[in-house]
Amino acid sequence: MKKTAFSLLIIFWVIAGTRQTANAQYLLNNDSAFKAKTPMTGHLWGYVFGDAYYKGSADTLGRGGAQYSGVPKNRTAFQIRRAYLGYDFNINQKISTEVLLEATNSETLSDSKMAFYVKLANLRVKDLWKGTDLVLGQISTPGFAMSSEPLWGYRSIEKTQIDVRGTPSYDLGAALQGKFDPKTGNFGYDLMVANGNGAKQESDNYKWLYSDIWGKFFDKHLYVNLYADYNQMSPINGLKHSRNMFKGFVAYTIPTFTVGVEGYINNLKNDDQATEISTGNVDVLSVKAKGISVFARGALIKNKLNFFARYDASNPNDKIDNSKYSKYVGNTSGYNDPNTKDQFITAGLDFTPDSKVHFMPNVWIDSHKNQGPVSKYNASDVVYRLTFYYIFGK
Repeated sequence: MKKTAFSLLIIFWVIAGTRQTANAQYLLNNDSAFKAKTPMTGHLWGYVFGDAYYKGSADTLGRGGAQYSGVPKNRTAFQIRRAYLGYDFNINQKISTEVLLEATNSETLSDSKMAFYVKLANLRVKDLWKGTDLVLGQISTPGFAMSSEPLWGYRSIEKTQIDVRGTPSYDLGAALQGKFDPKTGNFGYDLMVANGNGAKQESDNYKWLYSDIWGKFFDKHLYVNLYADYNQMSPINGLKHSRNMFKGFVAYTIPTFTVGVEGYINNLKNDDQATEISTGNVDVLSVKAKGISVFARGALIKNKLNFFARYDASNPNDKIDNSKYSKYVGNTSGYNDPNTKDQFITAGLDFTPDSKVHFMPNVWIDSHKNQGPVSKYNASDVVYRLTFYYIFGK
């Protein structure tokens, strides 16, 4: 799988000839979302989202690894889940910079207070060659932040499925972002090599390789993205340990409606430790984790009221054999519970008194189904929320 991922990277590098935009918020537009109007210009921007919520049902086993796992039934709370503070600056027409601070309720200080940390900090050299930018520093990866996330459009409600499963949205490294047709901007690519540690300092010699190609069709209404990555990790029982994802994403969008489908296969080499019933020996299994996500969103009242809905299904282990094994342990973050399949559903309304202010009543349901050898009940985390989201500086 490593050779496959490397081959993709080499192919994309050779055929690269264009530049991809730095901010996928306006992915389907003709203009770059980060466009220098004049040299030596910059702007401050940010957003905040959070909720008032009530947890109506809880899985007491804490399965799923999503944002409400482990929260007890009948919990009520107000929360801010994310705050962004960013600054984009154009040094000149050729070079620009980006800094983004993030605070979340999942990464807090020892006293449980939210604190900002550096999420993005990078330097962009535009048109390193015609249509291709070089980006150095802490950068958004091509996993979803520049494709499925902006077209889903409701990160304030929930992460994309591979974000939940631990594929980084940002990383420290170097990237080429380009378009094959700079004038029309219908086809492009991303190549990136990075530490694989997000905002944390590097702790080993292994690197994460990211790549994608994308295209817009039918007057830019249809968007198609093919993604692959490779990450070698610390050995398991002396065996080579790695993850290698292949993902496809397709979305069709018009001004009043968007529908999208995303599916992935993550090849987890020598990842799961399975204990044999007959001998007690531990086998190290290579497994495929799989998932699919379907979403739709659209307008009910123009510029005032929208709707959204999404369904995900995931399986972290395709080699469950309860007649042979008595226990399974996963060793990759996001897939470390091979015993549980998950289904996620969310739906709600989006009231926008202003284009930069959103109030979104919604229901959030994460269901867990046991597939392991130990008998465990099936359960769901169900949360009823009023989510708020506001943007400034954009």
